[in-house]
Amino acid sequence: MTIDDIRKIIAPDEHRELELKKTTGELKDAMHSACAFLNTDGGWLIFGIAPTSLNIVGQEVTDNTQREMANALNGFEPAVNVRVEYVNVPEHPGNKVIAINFDGWVWGKEPYTYHGCPYIRVESTTKQMPRQMFEDRIKAAKPHKFGWENQIADDFTIDDLDEKHIMNAVRLGVRGGRMPESALSLPVNEILMRFSMLQDGKPLQSAVTLFCKNPHYYPQLLLRMARFRGKDKNEFIDNQRVQGNFFDLLDAGMAFCFKHLNLHGKVVGLQRQEQLDIPVEALREAMINALCHRSYDSVSGSVSLAIYDDRVEIENPGHFPAGITPENIKSAHDSKPNNPIMASVLYKTTWLESWGSGVKRMVDACREQGVPEPYYEIRPGGVAIIFTLATQIGESDFGGNFGSDFGGDFGSQLSDRQAVILSAIIKDGKETAKHLAVVLGVSQRSVENDLSYLHKNGFIEKSTKDTRSPWIVLKRK
Repeated sequence: MTIDDIRKIIAPDEHRELELKKTTGELKDAMHSACAFLNTDGGWLIFGIAPTSLNIVGQEVTDNTQREMANALNGFEPAVNVRVEYVNVPEHPGNKVIAINFDGWVWGKEPYTYHGCPYIRVESTTKQMPRQMFEDRIKAAKPHKFGWENQIADDFTIDDLDEKHIMNAVRLGVRGGRMPESALSLPVNEILMRFSMLQDGKPLQSAVTLFCKNPHYYPQLLLRMARFRGKDKNEFIDNQRVQGNFFDLLDAGMAFCFKHLNLHGKVVGLQRQEQLDIPVEALREAMINALCHRSYDSVSGSVSLAIYDDRVEIENPGHFPAGITPENIKSAHDSKPNNPIMASVLYKTTWLESWGSGVKRMVDACREQGVPEPYYEIRPGGVAIIFTLATQIGESDFGGNFGSDFGGDFGSQLSDRQAVILSAIIKDGKETAKHLAVVLGVSQRSVENDLSYLHKNGFIEKSTKDTRSPWIVLKRK
């Protein structure tokens, strides 16, 4: 490293990933910032630079200076292995700049402390890490020791678990080849031991979540369901709350979908096949993922199922694993469950697949049925998967008095997709090209070309008044 490298690093001035100190006389405070770098996105700690003027003056570096630096770095837990750079300052012969780079924290690793206290970086400021954040990171680093699902359910015994659910799960596991046939003759306590859901003869909270008869003391074992009229939450047609174990909630959610989604039938060969607006296997997979991977630490959160005129949303409290985002979740990825004990049991009993293949199966099922792929959103305190009900635009909205609005024979003027887009605009002038592209399963550029055609041919015009509308409103002939 050279002095020119130092100049490039400090050029933006102090920020989230840079801390400047004039001398090692500020070593203690500097180590707090270093701890914050380790717990946030990483960064540079540099001595020998005036923070205000950014003058590179360096400092004298002696054997004692190097010993103090080594002793200071020994104050981190877990231990860190960093390289300390000593860079000569040409303008001040004999002086050196001391530079240290710290890597950022990765989800699943222990949080760092300096002399027992954790710190984080907030913009260019170093602060003590909030207690809840510290505890969450400890649990993520050692889920088998500190995870919610691995704690003993003090208020429950084995008798509080539903043996019917347990044995049904075992039978599925045997039938699927993931459990030995001998498991069918085991007593319940032995099955729970093999599931790693029993400790000192007491069920863990993971066992209660999957198999309890009555979920008292656990308000988070709740599923909220609603069928809303329209595209927002202003008015609902049906509103339900169900408490129960994993399988009870899954059954309730699927029954709600069958109640409020359209059922379509078609004849294939000599048999009649019936399908919901959204493939049943995709809805079931989404419900299983939400109930299995949610964060159960918070008693105030719950999984929710919301059905609107144009979409179905399944939301759960929690977060994506490290490295997974709404943009890359459809790509191949490893399975990193938030609740590994429950995920393992559901895998053994064939309710869940490993290797992160669930999202791909949902996408494949939607493609096979010819409906738009689901997509994900990160929301405050949770993650949501959204299935678009394309039939609400293509069938329910299209028709009626559409022809009388425009007059004449417009069919020859518009493609099928342009007609669908136009019918969507008639119902809701706030439709955007981005949303229509998702609904129709085409590129945004294709939708924009169709909108341009509709505009040029007098079907729509740009909005000049309603700022809530993206950019178009219906122009009646």
